[in-house]
Amino acid sequence: MRADLGWSYTLAGAMNTANALGYFLGALATPWLMRKLGPPALLWGGAVLASFFMGLSGWFTEAQPLLLQRLLAGVASALVFIAGGLLAARLGAKHPQHSGLLLGMYYGGTGLGIVLSALLVPWLLDLTQAQSHGWQWSWWVLALTCLLASAVLVWPARVMARWESQAPAADGVALGFRWQQFAYGLAGYSLFGVGYIGYMTFVVALLRAQGSSAQAVTVFYALLGLAVFASGRIWAGLLDRHKDGRALSLLNALLGAATILPALTQWWPLVLGSGLLFGAVFLSVVASTTALVRHNLPPAAWAAGISTFTAVFAAGQIMGPTVVGWIADGPGGLTRGLIFSAAALWLGAALATRQKALV
Repeated sequence: MRADLGWSYTLAGAMNTANALGYFLGALATPWLMRKLGPPALLWGGAVLASFFMGLSGWFTEAQPLLLQRLLAGVASALVFIAGGLLAARLGAKHPQHSGLLLGMYYGGTGLGIVLSALLVPWLLDLTQAQSHGWQWSWWVLALTCLLASAVLVWPARVMARWESQAPAADGVALGFRWQQFAYGLAGYSLFGVGYIGYMTFVVALLRAQGSSAQAVTVFYALLGLAVFASGRIWAGLLDRHKDGRALSLLNALLGAATILPALTQWWPLVLGSGLLFGAVFLSVVASTTALVRHNLPPAAWAAGISTFTAVFAAGQIMGPTVVGWIADGPGGLTRGLIFSAAALWLGAALATRQKALV
């Protein structure tokens, strides 16, 4: 898509920046929407909207409408992310012996989508390569796939809606969450947003620039997705054990190592290892902040806590792709961009070590 439309790395990064800005706006609006509609309705409603906005990507070739589409998709995705995280935390409270695993399974489920996209997109690109803007079909098929997945969400959302009468009212949220108590965790998480998104935005472009074949890129991305899916079980114990910022710190540090590997070597086993490690870690960082909120706050404050962490995460994502793209357009290319991403992740790890448990 970047090659067909003649985008610079800066403009390609700006697409993810627009998505992150929408994510930020969605995170700010979610607590209010949650009080009006409830988390289950936001979960499946946001999923349907995100699917619709994804499909719009196939209808435009100009940058301006694509930037707007990405922003709207970010708003809808934030609703899914926060509402689903809150419901996973509530489910964990009902089954405390499996709380870390349940959080990890929710966020790790994203890995299935990554695997599907890794298998579908190259096949569709090959099928439509003779057509003008053949990449549009990939967006349309992925949107249809997401709509089907959204339909699957309706039943569990209805079941979880029955919990609403038993759940604490959200009106007292402001009394339970004070961002100053989580300042180091929030800072570490915002730098995670800065660092991880550079890898996810540009690693395929880097592999292509290094001469990797389409088949190799497909294997890389599919294995990354499988690692994401497995990550919930890998880190469940870590999320259950630590009530402070140690889980966030360790996972950020590992992610920095995964991010810098493709910048240091083109040796395929290490590059593949980078993808596996990245997949096994990056959404567990998200789960670690939800676990931090759940460990340290009363249930009435969980929505506000998760929303605030999501907002700073989105703020980091707003800056990350554009900065990495700008660096990649200069001397050193994508290699220097990924070095910047790794440095941001390691700084986030250092800050997270200062986050103390509140209880």
